[in-house]
Amino acid sequence: VQLQASGGGPVQAGGHQKLSCVTFGRTFSAKTVAWFRQAPGKELEFVAAISLTGDSTYYADSVNGRFTIDRDNAKSTVYLHMDSLEPEDTAVYYCAAKSVVGEVYFAPLYKYWTQGTQVTVSS
Repeated sequence: VQLQASGGGPVQAGGHQKLSCVTFGRTFSAKTVAWFRQAPGKELEFVAAISLTGDSTYYADSVNGRFTIDRDNAKSTVYLHMDSLEPEDTAVYYCAAKSVVGEVYFAPLYKYWTQGTQVTVSS
């Protein structure tokens, strides 16, 4: 059971990036897949989440309207499309998956995590 994140890198403010989270094994049957991020010197922060069917999506206020999360079940992949990037979006981004019912914003509920991928937005 594994998750693997890709994408990220340097980008200028106002630009676009796409992160991908590929799941292997039974992980993709998890009820919810989410993206979190951690900026230098700050705590882990919820970014976005999507339900198993993709019918429900959730966003942090700071990214709502700029980021979009979706999933391709045929490819066992969840994507985070990031538009209008700001320097404040600079962080290490993590993909996570959970099967338990509970608050999608609560990181400890997520059992499976990727290694982080760095996104750096320059002004």
